[in-house]
Amino acid sequence: MKAGKRARFEELYWRHHRELAAFIRRRVPPDAVEDVLAEVFVVAWRRLSDIPVEARAWLYGVARNVIRNTYRAEARQRALHVRIAEEAGSAPAHTDGFDDAIASRTDLGRAWNQLSETEQEVIALVAWDGLSNAESAQVLGVTTSAFAVRLFRARRRLLHLLERSTGGAR
Repeated sequence: MKAGKRARFEELYWRHHRELAAFIRRRVPPDAVEDVLAEVFVVAWRRLSDIPVEARAWLYGVARNVIRNTYRAEARQRALHVRIAEEAGSAPAHTDGFDDAIASRTDLGRAWNQLSETEQEVIALVAWDGLSNAESAQVLGVTTSAFAVRLFRARRRLLHLLERSTGGAR
């Protein structure tokens, strides 16, 4: 084993493992996070020479593929719905009234659940994972402009669903 290869791998691991674990944690059951994370780094080790200098989006793409290969879409969908339900139940940072805050979180959860899995993923990559449009496009294997269109449409649909559920009032 070359020292340079090992050093590059260790640098990748220490630089990205926490945010990658958070990315995975939002998509799989808690007991599967470490297994998926380990598999991602096995792939990274095997394909170290293929990893671009800016490795974050590449690693997210590998994680996404590992998740898709390991778990059926139904299981991933269930885990995401559980996460949304937990987020919807947490206390709001600032509201005019407690009842309004609960109603708005419930409306958001309902609207989120009406989005397709693809629409949820596009929004989650930007909103939860903090990826740029270019990084998100790389994760999904599409062009940046194609991702921007998908994100625009998903956000517009979520807004439409929210407005419909609140009767147009915000």
